[in-house]
Amino acid sequence: MDLSIVDFIFAALGALAAGAINALAGGGTLITFPLLTFLGIPAVVANVTNTVALCPGYFGGTLAQLKDLQGQKSRLWIILPASVVGGVLGGFLLLQSGEKLFKDLVPYLILLASGLLAIQDPVRAWLTKRMGEGHGTKLEKLSWLPVGLASIYGGYFGAGLSVIVLSALGLTLEDSLTRLNALKQAVAFSVNVAAAIFFIFSGQVLWTVAAVMAVGALIGGTLGGKLAGKVKPSTLRWTVVTIGVIVSIIYFVRG
Repeated sequence: MDLSIVDFIFAALGALAAGAINALAGGGTLITFPLLTFLGIPAVVANVTNTVALCPGYFGGTLAQLKDLQGQKSRLWIILPASVVGGVLGGFLLLQSGEKLFKDLVPYLILLASGLLAIQDPVRAWLTKRMGEGHGTKLEKLSWLPVGLASIYGGYFGAGLSVIVLSALGLTLEDSLTRLNALKQAVAFSVNVAAAIFFIFSGQVLWTVAAVMAVGALIGGTLGGKLAGKVKPSTLRWTVVTIGVIVSIIYFVRG
């Protein structure tokens, strides 16, 4: 596509903001994906490019919580294959959808992602209460099923994936919220990378845009990590939710 220098600057700034938002509260895709489409990039190409571009941020998030994954190797062997398969399947469904169908679904997907982001705190509160009371169902061998289903959504669109995965893990595992968060990060990374690798061979990735965004996301993630504790995550989260709702309305109006 014939994008201007200004377009690349906007893409980089959007990715920088998304990287910081993901590090602080989550929901960065609700910034970058609409921005790419507003720059004139087709919806499917924008989603594919966004997935590839944000991979470094997910990698950084997983490394940051590596110590909390210790002692969970058996769980990873159960859920990571499901995450990879789900990510690829979601990516396949995206490419099979075609531009028109996916574009029609975009406002609903953004509304869904905004809703998931909005209920993040209640989900965490429910998990904390459930684990504290020891109500775990101890269905670890079945954890691949809800995680796999969540991963399909993640490969298809991805915004709000963390909330879905955390809830899915809470249904089948009994552990501290910190350790479940680490598993959630590993699942999100696996889904994103699996979908991204699949997309690499699709011919739909705008590589120059993805490269610029990847740098921006890395810088934003670093800045977000340094701002942790100085910015109230709930305030930022509700700001992103509001932006997501407004963006979905714009999509509905534009058709």
